[in-house]
Amino acid sequence: MGKKITIYDVAKEAGVAISTVSRVLNESPYVSDETKTKVQAAIAKLDFYPQVNARMLAKRQPQIIAVAVPTFTTPFFNEVLKGVKDEINKHDLDFIIYNTGSENPEKQFRRFVDRGIPDGLVIFSIDITEDVHKRLKDYDIPVILVGANHPSYDYFYWDNYKGGYKAGRHLVDMGYKKVALIRSHSKSEISDERERGFREALAESGIDLDDLMLVTGITRKHAGFSEEAGYEAVKILKERGSFPDAIFCSNDAQAIGAIHAINELGLRIPEDVGIVGYDNIKISKYLDLTTIDQAMYDVGIRAIQRLSERYKDKNLQPKHTIIEPELIPRKSTRRTS
Repeated sequence: MGKKITIYDVAKEAGVAISTVSRVLNESPYVSDETKTKVQAAIAKLDFYPQVNARMLAKRQPQIIAVAVPTFTTPFFNEVLKGVKDEINKHDLDFIIYNTGSENPEKQFRRFVDRGIPDGLVIFSIDITEDVHKRLKDYDIPVILVGANHPSYDYFYWDNYKGGYKAGRHLVDMGYKKVALIRSHSKSEISDERERGFREALAESGIDLDDLMLVTGITRKHAGFSEEAGYEAVKILKERGSFPDAIFCSNDAQAIGAIHAINELGLRIPEDVGIVGYDNIKISKYLDLTTIDQAMYDVGIRAIQRLSERYKDKNLQPKHTIIEPELIPRKSTRRTS
């Protein structure tokens, strides 16, 4: 069987934009006879059968938006999606979720885009390559980025450097001297910036993050942002023979696993080991976990509000919003005695 023909293929064959193909499919009066003939000839040549979502592209009234996420099974993305779900009901919209997977999400997202997309798009934590950018511009629909940035689109982006810095500064202020960092498996801007901020906060007080104190777990699920990875990382630290007096985890899921491992080792939190997480998911409050809040639910709401604004005025200048994380101190870190 050959490659499935998409609306993008038709547009390329006819030498027009995807939005023009969509208008022809929807019998829009705003297409010249010459252009209509070219598009219809391309459709016939390629034997193209449009899906419902391809027909929706030219409609002026939005109906369904797509939300593309690397995963929807982690607490972080669940919290942002809750904000999306609660806000979207206020705007007479519905949405579908496209799971790209955490392994090579950019490639999977490109496949999704090639199949044709609905009236609007919210993209979570997926880098926009120039190839994908070109295709999105052809669709001529509102696009909102969350956890990624590109100058051509509205985006909400977290200041991960400041989050890492605040975690490091807090541990220093609490009197910790020998600290460790549990990283994710993947090298990404998110992880790199958190580590950079954390290191600089320590360095300001003359504390160096030793190589033995930088660790990842074994489990690669969710790129290492998991309970299993946090648990394994603590056991690895113990095996290295030089255990820290405080640990900064790259997210709260890692911190939960780390707490379990620390308890198994017979150590006390915070008396023997301080723990800082990242994300401030709901359960962190009940674990008394010091963490970094990212206002995920609020960002989900604001993303849909911005999308709604774009439907009313497509010529708005892209709005770039940087979210500054907030330290939430709890009992998993002690005060200097």
